[in-house]
Amino acid sequence: MALSEHEEALLQQMEEALYAEDPRFASRIEKTKSRGLGRGRVVVGVVAGVAGLALVVFSAMSSNIWLGAGGFAIMVAGIVYAITPSRTKLAAVGSDGTTKPRSGKVKASTSRQGTFMERLEERWEKRRRDQW
Repeated sequence: MALSEHEEALLQQMEEALYAEDPRFASRIEKTKSRGLGRGRVVVGVVAGVAGLALVVFSAMSSNIWLGAGGFAIMVAGIVYAITPSRTKLAAVGSDGTTKPRSGKVKASTSRQGTFMERLEERWEKRRRDQW
């Protein structure tokens, strides 16, 4: 159902207010909206699914179990490939709503020192001290 001119103007005003109020959120919503299933991905997945189904039918006629198992695996993989969205690289969103590419891996916390076992032992000792 198409929107009237008045409704389109109201929607445009709401979008502008959202961008002005919270540009990070608006940028995320826009990216989520545009991220969908690619047509090429669906076509490849459907072709693989049909080819797998053909292998299953052919193997049933020729009594070849391994060919049927392979066809079933191809069919399932094609369908899964078709229905899953493509992965896009995430980018950091600045305060103004623009995206900035990430540079390498970012550590979750730079304050952690030592290996995992050292931190585990430190927590254990802290619990023992606090308990008494």
